[in-house]
Amino acid sequence: METIHTDNAPKAIGPYSQAVKSNGLVYCSGQIAIDPKTNDMIDGDIEQQTTQVLENLKAVLAEAKSSLDKAVKVTVYLADMADFQTMNEIYAKFFKKKPARATVAVKTLPKNALVEIDCIAEQ
Repeated sequence: METIHTDNAPKAIGPYSQAVKSNGLVYCSGQIAIDPKTNDMIDGDIEQQTTQVLENLKAVLAEAKSSLDKAVKVTVYLADMADFQTMNEIYAKFFKKKPARATVAVKTLPKNALVEIDCIAEQ
């Protein structure tokens, strides 16, 4: 197992890695809308937060020599299912191929984020 770290994505806010590589797969931890330059949550609505989250995931995958195009499984966590359609519109701009996905509503997310996304990708 190889731990992945990049300064182009937010630092982990707990005892975990941004991602790990194992057996040809990259397992990315959930990303929320933290600006990697400041390590602060961005101000913004679901569109802006989803964009930041996916940019963060892109950076982690790039460090692991992978990409969103190689994603095989994605999980989206939403603080409010009313944001589902808007999140989907942004999501579709980032994922040209369509990996398997689950979307679940959660009571709260770290730092009161509106969305968190994790993924598993091929190397």
